[in-house]
Amino acid sequence: MPSINVQGMRCEHCRKSVSEAVSKVPGVTAVEVDLQSGKVSWTDSDPAAPAPLEAVKQAVTGIGFSAS
Repeated sequence: MPSINVQGMRCEHCRKSVSEAVSKVPGVTAVEVDLQSGKVSWTDSDPAAPAPLEAVKQAVTGIGFSAS
């Protein structure tokens, strides 16, 4: 399961916002957000053609968080 680290998430609203943003990236399904660790993971809908990591990071930074 691919993942990134997200800085700045503090509450349930943050978790929901990040989850929604990442789930809109084409090819992403089953997003999981762990507030405590800052880790965001997802399942690719087609493992042979995974969602681009940069697209996921852009989705997160586009809503005001830092991603690495």
